[in-house]
Amino acid sequence: MEFVGRADELAGLEAELEQLRRGDRGRFAWIRGRRRVGKSRLVQEFCDRSESRYCFFQASKRPRAEAVAEFEEAVRESSLRAAEDFAGASHSSWPAALRAAARGATTADPAIIVLDELPYLLEEDEGFSADLQRAWDRELEGAPVLLICIGSDVRMMDALVGERSPLHGRPTREMRIAPLDPGAVAQITGAADAAGAFDRYLIVGGFPLLAAMWPEGAGLREFLEETLRDDQSPIATTALRIIASEFEQELKATEVLRAIGHGETSYSRIQSRSGVKGNTLAGALDVLVETKGLVAKQLPYAVPRAKSTARYTVIDPYLRFWLRFVGPHMAELSRGRPDLVVGRILRDWSAYRGRAIEPLVREALERLLVDSDWSERLGGARHVESWWRRDHSVEVDLVGGDRPDDPRRIGFLGSIKWHESAPFTAADATALVRDAALVPGAGAGPGETGERSPGTGGALRPKLIAVSRSGFDPADLSVDAALGPEDLLAAW
Repeated sequence: MEFVGRADELAGLEAELEQLRRGDRGRFAWIRGRRRVGKSRLVQEFCDRSESRYCFFQASKRPRAEAVAEFEEAVRESSLRAAEDFAGASHSSWPAALRAAARGATTADPAIIVLDELPYLLEEDEGFSADLQRAWDRELEGAPVLLICIGSDVRMMDALVGERSPLHGRPTREMRIAPLDPGAVAQITGAADAAGAFDRYLIVGGFPLLAAMWPEGAGLREFLEETLRDDQSPIATTALRIIASEFEQELKATEVLRAIGHGETSYSRIQSRSGVKGNTLAGALDVLVETKGLVAKQLPYAVPRAKSTARYTVIDPYLRFWLRFVGPHMAELSRGRPDLVVGRILRDWSAYRGRAIEPLVREALERLLVDSDWSERLGGARHVESWWRRDHSVEVDLVGGDRPDDPRRIGFLGSIKWHESAPFTAADATALVRDAALVPGAGAGPGETGERSPGTGGALRPKLIAVSRSGFDPADLSVDAALGPEDLLAAW
């Protein structure tokens, strides 16, 4: 099967190897990304395609001597020229073992050495980064070797090549492997249409393993019944592993994440559901937002931008789905009642999907706005967020502005109606006009080109856009742009 969604990443690694074969000095690729997004699979695919000699070492949490011994075993079982020399050999340090592994490599026949889950080595051996730096500077940098280091602890991987780290400036290529995008997931799952593709993405997220589990031609119910048969299926366990690895020492952050995943978005509601309060809650939210990047903190987007009423949401679609529907009901899966879990999902799916799709719509629009024609069509906007009143009595799903942090001008406002069969109607457009008038700095109504909004310094009135899963009635709604699932998926 074609390796979907990673063409750019594969091309980057192939470029490193090509430079090595042209006689350049050693190459050093530094790869980070969340667990289960396919980093190891990507590098394995690259190694297989390269037709080069390689060693793929999967690190574990072991003291230095045991870790070096495991690396020696990996070299013995590899295709490296040095493999035979490792039979019965023992090396006293990482620099010695890495130097020995590179022996025999030539420009015409280079060696690829992969160190996977590198942060595990540092957890048990604080001197490993200095050892790796020494091995690179003294031996590998001048050898026909492509060294690839992979890590799932993104924060640690970033720190290891930071200014104060021994490895700063060493990698010749740094790569961050993101989850697959909706377009790639649509291809992997064989979605028949764009609306179905988004449904699938809202469940499996950008995880290749989960996407590959979707049977060809299967609908939502069939997929859920097949993949939620018990508590050991990948759909059930992947999130558990992510949470366990990310929050091994931060149990409060886990409780806060579960509260947000349940659907609580405000500080007070998160506090009430999680039971975490005061500075502890503030610290946990900081970990989730700033350190781990699992939660988004949003403020109402307007001119001027609000500085309060923050809202918190889980970023990853799969994790959000799991926290809402699967994680709280693992006991039902364990005792053989997946029907209860599946029934609950199907019952609440429409309401859940209507909210969960919003971040994807905003991301799709931002991608479209990179095109100057789209940006001009939508009032010169470049960034898309949402706006809501402090009491949440009014919300505008889409607000497009000229910049992310401190917008000076609003280019468009929009509404999302993501129903199974009900289209976006004239009544929905009227409601959008009404609500749009309340957004600070936006003015009222769509207006014609050149029309100015009172009270906005003479700025052009924002455009109005409608987004619908099931079409528009009438087709010629009085909005400036109307987008459906196909338009959005094309952004990827």
